[in-house]
Amino acid sequence: MLSQSEPTKLHPSVLAEAERRAASIQLRVADAITAFAGSMNFVYLHVLLFAVWMLVFEPSPWPTLTLIVSLEAIFLSTFVMIGQNRQAAFQQVKADHDYTTQEQLLEENTTLTRTIHELTRQIHERILTEATATQPTRDDPTKP
Repeated sequence: MLSQSEPTKLHPSVLAEAERRAASIQLRVADAITAFAGSMNFVYLHVLLFAVWMLVFEPSPWPTLTLIVSLEAIFLSTFVMIGQNRQAAFQQVKADHDYTTQEQLLEENTTLTRTIHELTRQIHERILTEATATQPTRDDPTKP
């Protein structure tokens, strides 16, 4: 999972999920099987094995070969479902993290906006106070 990119550029929930997977033997085995079963090497190996089986091992290979292929399909579909469940759980963790982060940013932005508004009000109030204090009054005969 982490071999394709730098860990410093990954999302924190991606790193946490990778650490969780690395800590479990079952998940490491499932990841290895899923990675191999989803590759072209898997296809090439099976073409070779089926060809050898049909040509060398049995004069009538279809019943046994059908049984083997069916069992393999059952296991592979199970690994696909395991992979989908893990991916869904990972996406949920990432979505929860993103939501929490967005909520924190919204709260920070709201606080900053209120602070800016209050500072602007105070500056405006001070400017008005200073402006009225420096204006000459009409009753003063020394000032035109």
